[in-house]
Amino acid sequence: MNGCVFCRIIAGESPAWRVAHSPAGVAFLDTRPVFPGHVLISPRPHVVTLTDLPPADLAGYFSLVQRVAAAVEAGLDAGGTFVAINNRVSQSVPHLHTHVVPRTRGDGLRGFFWPRRRYADDVEARRYAERVAAALPPEPDLP
Repeated sequence: MNGCVFCRIIAGESPAWRVAHSPAGVAFLDTRPVFPGHVLISPRPHVVTLTDLPPADLAGYFSLVQRVAAAVEAGLDAGGTFVAINNRVSQSVPHLHTHVVPRTRGDGLRGFFWPRRRYADDVEARRYAERVAAALPPEPDLP
């Protein structure tokens, strides 16, 4: 899917601040994060929604999501994470992706009104990507 920005990121054809990759998918920083360190995880095959992902791919994909959530907490000293998937409605890119947003008490996030901002520059984005990537747990052996 050459027209899909996430397919191009996964293929290495478009730039992204990658934090993890596995046979199941690729994790990279959102360019308009809710909070710095907001990561998107996309499966390698082009599928639009969670229901389009083949059942055989679920374990590997959600294992990557789980590892990234742990890395966001540990690497950014976050109190927790918000993990979400939009299917069609509010899905800005029609390629399945899971949001992992770092959270802290009092961060101001209420409901689903997400204030967005850009990184100050590439250096700031790279630093957040490196912190999350450095805290990534090892990939588990899957059956």
